[in-house]
This record gives sequence, C-alpha cells and structure tokens, in this order.
Amino acid sequence: MYKVLIVDDERPVRRVIQALGKWELLKVDSIYEAAEGESALEVMRQSKPDIVFVDMKMPNMNGADFLHIAVNEFPDAQYIVVSGYDDFDYTRQAIKARVLDYLLKPVIEAELDEVLQKAVSLLDQERENRLGSVLSSFQSIQKDNTKTYLCEIKDYIDNNFHKDIRLSFFSEKYYLSKEYLSRQFREEFGYNIYEYVLMMRMDKARLILAEPGARIHDVSEFLGYKDSNYFSRAFKAYFGISPTEFKESLPNK
Repeated sequence: MYKVLIVDDERPVRRVIQALGKWELLKVDSIYEAAEGESALEVMRQSKPDIVFVDMKMPNMNGADFLHIAVNEFPDAQYIVVSGYDDFDYTRQAIKARVLDYLLKPVIEAELDEVLQKAVSLLDQERENRLGSVLSSFQSIQKDNTKTYLCEIKDYIDNNFHKDIRLSFFSEKYYLSKEYLSRQFREEFGYNIYEYVLMMRMDKARLILAEPGARIHDVSEFLGYKDSNYFSRAFKAYFGISPTEFKESLPNK
C-alpha cells in the first residue's frame, strides 16, 4: 500500500484532491496534509509518503524550495505539482526538481486520475526492481554459502572417510534435510554423500592392497569396517572382484 501527502496552503484544494482520488483502487491507504513546506518536510520525515502533491506558491517555504529539499532527501517519492499559476517559470522550476507531472487548478478528476495511475505504476515498477535485486542478492549469497558447506562436507569426508559417516551428522550441523544435502552434493560433485564416502574408501583400499604384505583384515579395519567379510563384499560389488582376487592379479604379488 502507498501513502500520499498533499501540500497546499488552501484547505479546499486539499479536500478536492482527497475527494477526487480513487485511492483504494490505487492501493493508497494513508493520506496526509500540510499547509506549507516546513511542516510538510516534518510529515515526510515521519511518514515517508510515496506520492507528494505540492503547491508552488505557499507562505514561509514555497513549492520550489520545498521540492529542492524533499527531492534530495526523499528521491524515491513521486512528486506532482499543483498550481493555479499557468506560468512557465513555475513549470521550469518543477521540471528542474524532477517532478512527475504538473497540474493546474482547478484540479480535473480525469487529469488527477491519469497522473496518479502514472505515479503508482512507477512505484510498482520500482518495488519490483528492488525486490528482484534483493532476491538476486539473496540467491547469490545462498549459492555461495551452499558451495561453502558442500566443500566443508567434502573436506571432512576426505579426511575422515574411515569413520562412521552419517548424513544425519551433516544435516544436524547445517540445519538442512538429509535429502537436500545429498542432492546438492551430487549436483556439485557428481556423487551423493554415501557414494562419495564409498568411492574414497574403495580407492584407498585398492591402493593399500596393492602394497606388499597388506592384509585384507588390516585394510578393512583401517577403513572403518568392523567386519572384514562385509568389506570384501563391498569391494567386490564396487570393483567386480574380491580383495583376494585383486591381490592375486597384481604383478610381483
């Protein structure tokens, strides 16, 4: 929802704008008033209006001076000049202040409706752009964080593959579901976590078994298998031959 501020020293003009605006359709839920520039600035600092109507000729602080301060302090608001003076100098000052539009008194409903629709459209677009930027930044941060904890998981496995590694350990550590972690790990490294643990163990088993004098029971124990028969079955399922067959196939065994 949006907020509107009407700055005009003529109360009837403020009332006309309030009466003619299709506020509910334009997603406006708050309308503020001020009779001159200084009090209008106070209202802006407190309420942060999105759309500001401003008269050019007011006591104490005129519209041009008000716009000079307001536009610099609140650049995201949309400013609409309302004046009874069809004077090029006022128009020029309004254009210099980067106002959205310039309406002459008496305010005509159709013209007011048109400029309000334009203002709301621009505000909607700005909000969408800001939201898109925030989402993009969030996704970028999330992506960077995902790579960080995935690398941490991989490093942990590389150094602790001989331990009893469970998905629940990582799930509890990073406050993420086991399914999500495993899926992200596969997308990043080509294996799910259990597949990667098995690969590390089997590659290490093959290297150790290739060493002279290496015993299957010792290799099994080193890799964290409590049962050497289970290790042998896992080795055969992975490589297609048992540890014994592997050792027998080695040259100079």
